Amino acid sequence: MLGAVVGNIIGSPYNNIKTEDFPLFNSKSHFTNDTLMVLATAGALMDCMKKHGDVTTPVKFKMSLFDSLRKLGRKFPTIGYGRGFWNWLIAKDPHPYYSSGNSSAVRVSPVSWAFDDLETVEDFAYHSALITHNHPEGIKGAQSVAGAVFLARTGHSKDEIRDYVTGKYGYDLSRSLDEIIPEYEYSSSCPGTVPEAFAAFLEGESFEDVIRKAASLGGDTDTISAIAGSIAEPFFGIPTLIQVEAFERLHHYLQYLEEKWEQWRN
Repeated sequence: MLGAVVGNIIGSPYNNIKTEDFPLFNSKSHFTNDTLMVLATAGALMDCMKKHGDVTTPVKFKMSLFDSLRKLGRKFPTIGYGRGFWNWLIAKDPHPYYSSGNSSAVRVSPVSWAFDDLETVEDFAYHSALITHNHPEGIKGAQSVAGAVFLARTGHSKDEIRDYVTGKYGYDLSRSLDEIIPEYEYSSSCPGTVPEAFAAFLEGESFEDVIRKAASLGGDTDTISAIAGSIAEPFFGIPTLIQVEAFERLHHYLQYLEEKWEQWRN
């Protein structure tokens, strides 16, 4: 989960840079709506599970996530939401809006840390997307990322993660970043960002290297870096100095939520 937050903050200033040579943090590095939605998902899990390992149901989780997304989203109304999500956030009676956007993939990583079997992780990932992103591609993005994070945190290799994601979800993960980057253009959809985030993870040699590679794609860099970071965290770990730098850039309430999550998870 923290990997998504760190990736989001690092990627936030760097649209269309097309290089890995950049300062990890600068004066414009900040959290975005992606960080809020990741922490909202973590909060929903904590609300419906008193401690890690407690049993909950997808229905209870969906209700908790619905409330958590709207509560935290409204607390930060000027952070920069997509039009569809903003309309959902302020509606009196909101409904899913058939989005294939990448928000479903970026906010899902806490689910992968809350349960101890892959089937349950992907089931709850499915329900996490349904609240807003009930398009098949929105659901696919959430489930594939959740599955990859779970496999990474349970000791699977990159080849095993690649083969699983390709075999079950059909993403083409055969392209190298050298092939992708020259022709890559901005996209906020799952099909246009999730495979690219996987490519950055698969080619990266450390957490920092994964984030640099993700940002170098250009496009929706804060979200691509967040998705790649969520997978890289359990595989590589996050260097302490990078964690501290990112944590200091969070609003104090978000710092509280992140610390609460780490205590709950452990």
